Amino acid sequence: NFCTYCIVPYVRGRERSRTPEDILAEVRRLAADGVKEVMLLGQNVNSYGKNLKAPVSFAELLRMVNEVEGIERIRFMTSHPKDLSDELIQAMADCDKVCKYLHLPVQSGSDEILRRMNRGYTKEKYLELVKMVRKYVPDATITTDIIVGFPGETEEDFEETLDVVRQVGFTSAYTFIYSKRSGTPAAKMENQVPLAVKKERLNRLMALQNENSLKCHEKLVGQTVEVLAEGPSKQKTVWNGRTRTGVLVLWPIEDKQYEVGQKVNVQIEAAQTWLVKGKAVD
Repeated sequence: NFCTYCIVPYVRGRERSRTPEDILAEVRRLAADGVKEVMLLGQNVNSYGKNLKAPVSFAELLRMVNEVEGIERIRFMTSHPKDLSDELIQAMADCDKVCKYLHLPVQSGSDEILRRMNRGYTKEKYLELVKMVRKYVPDATITTDIIVGFPGETEEDFEETLDVVRQVGFTSAYTFIYSKRSGTPAAKMENQVPLAVKKERLNRLMALQNENSLKCHEKLVGQTVEVLAEGPSKQKTVWNGRTRTGVLVLWPIEDKQYEVGQKVNVQIEAAQTWLVKGKAVD
């Protein structure tokens, strides 16, 4: 997509799509080996299939993978907002194995900064997409990426980003201070933001997002959620896994035995910024 801050197109070349037949064959092999969850990964999964001889949309691919026996959960990332289609949102709603989790990088809430970044959408368009997702997949969690201190970013531009964070209420966000990448257009832009200003803005953004993350997790307290066990945590007496919406869950082993890939019902008792804790229930 040649975002002006990104080096990926220059070091990795133009995007390419594997054939659906190749992907499905790999998923079936994984399922035969006992794998319960697969991740469909791409720099921009929403543009999948455009360069195939027989074009297949990513929504169509999701529906194909959803039919593979043995697979119980399907995740995907990353989705570029400019290519997020109604078709894909509907596929998320229809496919029972597709996790209700969407990573949708906003990068900035300022239309001017988005233009300078060459992102291809506006703040209004992004918020419309979020409304659409929550209309058809109401229980979906939404996470994002945000860059602070892009060249030319004013305090007003940054406030627009904070406004998006407040409106959307992201479950989590990967936040970054802009840093130059030699060979990218942004590295040559004027009005580079001083490091001290970037750090101060990042701290404000992280404080706001931490509040949002905790609020999202607190809503789970008292609920019983389905967790796919991933293995023991650093504390060998505690296991960890994730909900269908991508939330990290910790629970004590007690006198039970678990296996990786096992579904466990966990009653949530406490919430933290990055995870929730509970106990396994029958």
